[in-house]
Amino acid sequence: MILNKLTQICQDSRLLTSSTKNLPIRHLLAFLLITLVTVKYLLTRHPRRVYLVEYACFGPNSNYRIAPASLIENVRLAYFLDDDNISFLSNICRRSGLGDETCLPSSHHYIPSIPSFTLARMEAEQVIFTVIDDLFAKASTEPSKIDILIANCSLMTMVPSITDMIINRYKLRSDIQNMQLSGMGCSAGLIAVGLARNLLRTMPYGAHALVVSTEILTCNCYAGKKRSMQLTNMLFRMGGAAVLLSNSRANGARFQLLHTVRTSTGAQDSAYRCAFQEEDHEGNLGVNLSKDLVAMAGEALKANITTIAPLLLPVSEQLSFLLSSIAQKVFIMNKSRTGHHQYVPNFGLAAEHFCIHAGGRAVIDAVQRSLNLSDEQAEPSRMTLHRFGNTSSSSVWYEMAYCEAKQSMRKGDRVWMIGFGAGYNCNSTVWKCIRPARSADSAWANCIHRYPMEVKSQNKSNQLP
Repeated sequence: MILNKLTQICQDSRLLTSSTKNLPIRHLLAFLLITLVTVKYLLTRHPRRVYLVEYACFGPNSNYRIAPASLIENVRLAYFLDDDNISFLSNICRRSGLGDETCLPSSHHYIPSIPSFTLARMEAEQVIFTVIDDLFAKASTEPSKIDILIANCSLMTMVPSITDMIINRYKLRSDIQNMQLSGMGCSAGLIAVGLARNLLRTMPYGAHALVVSTEILTCNCYAGKKRSMQLTNMLFRMGGAAVLLSNSRANGARFQLLHTVRTSTGAQDSAYRCAFQEEDHEGNLGVNLSKDLVAMAGEALKANITTIAPLLLPVSEQLSFLLSSIAQKVFIMNKSRTGHHQYVPNFGLAAEHFCIHAGGRAVIDAVQRSLNLSDEQAEPSRMTLHRFGNTSSSSVWYEMAYCEAKQSMRKGDRVWMIGFGAGYNCNSTVWKCIRPARSADSAWANCIHRYPMEVKSQNKSNQLP
């Protein structure tokens, strides 16, 4: 419609030019003005690109380290567990993929643990303020430049909120858009990134969004004897990450956000309850992890892949899959007895780096098999699980930091982050590297020289963890 009007104006301009010498200048100015307005209108119709300026991960002090064997002994003494429970927890630790350097907050080092809200607030301040300070220093950014603030923490809520705590500490602007996500599990960090992207696309160029992902564990130690609820004590560890996003590449961007895909299977009762916070029969609060968790993760991943695969896979892989699907339908229609297996695309070609949520060894194993990934491609997830444990929504950032610390990240490389969380959700985020890090993130700086290391294989990969 606008182009038609421009054409009409040009035709009128030529007609008027033949009758007078003064009008062409006026119409030329009008034409230029309308052209400028049209170009600006067309530009605003296209979504603005979003970039990752910098990120930082929390590196716990060695004073907070607790080896799995020590944790089991603490739990045994605190909650009077019998030999069967101790044998179960020991087996979980052997197959978990966690090393001896993972960390828990100070409250978990007491016997029994101290579920103090004051200590929980101290843990939150320690983790969150440390990573934000590190982020601002790395990005050379002032707090006053933050336009959007999003924090996610599933199990711990405060009044005032975590975002208000950050605003107070860093004296952020009064017009900042701030929000906190809770109860969304380990995939909430990628959900927060997607939310920040949507908001940045509506902001003026040069706007910044700060995303903080963590899980506060102080008040969330399960004190009962139900095995499916004891798993969280064995797997989750303290950690966090802060991420700075912008809608302008000129702000020193290091990665470009290419895709975000969210998938929820919560309409299914089995998926909805596979990670469920509740009380056991003795009234002890905890998170119940269903034996179907890995299977539900597989279904959610399959649904997520259906959407994101056409965006990432090479044309040759997509064509092979299409031809295989057609052939399979032909065999079914002809009732052929000849066995025909549908072609499984090689998702290892979809990206150069994979950051699979380090929820547990079984989850990593399942995703590696589903995507046909090599051991090298799954290495960042396994090494993050071994060094830091399950840090919930921040684990994918530790994995990206691992890739950069090993200096395997190159300009133009794609990074596929895959997060799983309660609900049950599977979320994907894909980045394109613009400028790799010059040095290792502080979380990996003192230990990256020891990785990768050999981690004993799991005997029963279809079971948790």
